[in-house]
Amino acid sequence: MLGRSERESPAHAALAARIAGWGVAPAGRPDGGPAAPAVAQRGAAPPGPAGAAGVLDDTVDLLDLGTTADTLATVASIDDLAAVVHLGHPEQPSPELEQALLEGASSLIVTGAVPVPNQWVWVGPPGGGQGDQVIVDEAGMRDCRTVLRSLGASPRLVPTRTPVEERVLIAGPAGSLVIERSRVPAGLVELPDSAALQGRAPVWYGLLEARRTWPAFTKPAQVWLAFGPYDDHRGSLQPTLALIADAGIDLQHLRSQASQMGPHVFFTSFSCPTSVMLDELVARLDDNGIAHRTLAVLPGTSFVPGPESLAPQWAR
Repeated sequence: MLGRSERESPAHAALAARIAGWGVAPAGRPDGGPAAPAVAQRGAAPPGPAGAAGVLDDTVDLLDLGTTADTLATVASIDDLAAVVHLGHPEQPSPELEQALLEGASSLIVTGAVPVPNQWVWVGPPGGGQGDQVIVDEAGMRDCRTVLRSLGASPRLVPTRTPVEERVLIAGPAGSLVIERSRVPAGLVELPDSAALQGRAPVWYGLLEARRTWPAFTKPAQVWLAFGPYDDHRGSLQPTLALIADAGIDLQHLRSQASQMGPHVFFTSFSCPTSVMLDELVARLDDNGIAHRTLAVLPGTSFVPGPESLAPQWAR
């Protein structure tokens, strides 16, 4: 079965599952990992060969598993249930997801990643709809807020669970919606500024599972590893970073966060050639008394497009 959180775009999550093949249940994967989970639907499976095979089509929603915390807890407690989650980017994870994973059950791990073409459009009544408030849900605001603000729009946030019909009523005759293309209600048309939402970078999604250990891999994969130094004092991070460097790993992402248990928590992301190297790294961490947890193993060497970049202006 396959689900998503209540805050996630149902159209994007379903499209991610279809593109990645997470809605299909084969005997097993070529890399020796487990078979992908079958689709969980709110209604009966669609008729015909596609429905019988468990292939997700554009009209099928994933199970709404509630809040992010509820989603993780449910995946951890129910066998054969997985969830589609927003990653941020494989090389630069979403801080919210990193934190939620580390606070969730230790069996939780993200095991796949896929970029999904942006499906957001800006729609309103013919001949108007762009001079008043713009109704947008949480996922839409996450993906489109920069563009909307650059265009001078006045977004009004609604919960992702809000039915489309209710959004139209909230918008009123002069308002507009930012919504997934497949969910545009009858009678509304795409507005001129909708073009600004097109051509943006794809949105990255991952497959969240509960596993006893991370999947073995013989080809490179992107690994998310969280760790806590054995002590929290000035310079305590350096020995851990030295262990990682000595293992031949080049970090692409490093973020710290305060911990209620004392030492700071550090989140990392890096490319790892094989699971043998990951095994050796965590063994070194164990030997040195450094708490750790592998949060994701995402097969692949090139995650294009890359994470958002900036143009720093350094001190002279």
